[in-house]
Amino acid sequence: MNEIRPADPMLTDWREAALRFEREVGKAVIGQARAVRLVTIAIFARGHVLLEGDVGVGKTTLLRAVARALGGAYERIEGTVDLMPADLIYHTFLAEDGRPRVEPGPVLRRAGDLSVFFFNEINRARPQVHALLLRLMAERSVQAFDREYRFPHLLVFADRNRVEREETFELPAAARDRFLMEIGLEAPRDPDLRRRLAFDPRFHDTDRLIGEVAPGVLDHARVGGLAAAIQHGIHASPDLEAYVVALWAALLDPAGAGIRLPGIAMEALVQGGASPRGIAFLIRAARVRAWLEGRDVLVPEDVRAVFLETMAHRVFLEPVYEMRRERLVPDLCRAVLAAVPAP
Repeated sequence: MNEIRPADPMLTDWREAALRFEREVGKAVIGQARAVRLVTIAIFARGHVLLEGDVGVGKTTLLRAVARALGGAYERIEGTVDLMPADLIYHTFLAEDGRPRVEPGPVLRRAGDLSVFFFNEINRARPQVHALLLRLMAERSVQAFDREYRFPHLLVFADRNRVEREETFELPAAARDRFLMEIGLEAPRDPDLRRRLAFDPRFHDTDRLIGEVAPGVLDHARVGGLAAAIQHGIHASPDLEAYVVALWAALLDPAGAGIRLPGIAMEALVQGGASPRGIAFLIRAARVRAWLEGRDVLVPEDVRAVFLETMAHRVFLEPVYEMRRERLVPDLCRAVLAAVPAP
């Protein structure tokens, strides 16, 4: 493959399309510019996303806007305690003639063109369902009806119910590690944005709001090829490579890196995580961020901009600290970024 740089016409045109994509999605979700940028990075890094946030902050609206602007087929399923793996693949019913029928489920309904698959409240589904989803995410394929179905354009988005604990099944480490990012959404804090969300009728009709987003801003069928070009076209200096390795080491052994958090025994904080796959995902996301910024070389800001979302969910704490992870792990990531000198 010839070396492709962001200045080349193809990548320049695609970057302009990506920025337009962000503007279109931003019509439907205000005050979420960072989340929109991170989702855009995930799309061009070909990575799956777990959305975090309280009820009613716009996660579904964001994904519907993303699916419309990205193009391709969009499917959604609700996590429930009685959901079984087969429910994703097919459903059975009695037809008007009284005879049983089998129809494709949400995964197979438009398999070849499936672009965005949204799993709402994924932790309400049982581990058997998580296992099927892992196969879908890792291999972009499933086996059904004596044949293999492939999903070349698929991105999986999911969110978790963070409020209720009854009848929920938290994702195992292997499942969380399959997500490129965990992106948090919060209600806007700006008073003017809050006023608009509360009083502007435009934001009360979600269907009409999504309809204002231009469809097919990106050619979803070509994103995969462009993603590979970005990874080959964005380079890292030896100093930047050493910086990332130092971040990795500090995340695995914060005590050895001289990191301290108030009231925490740092030697007994981290149980494991920050896998090689996680670091590879970090660099994939950082390269896309550099491309969106118009550069063909990675700089520390690219790594720092995606570090929390790509690495925090891959750090596993000792059980005594695990219940406090929602505060401790972000604090740890920020402390690592502060402690390791950037080139």
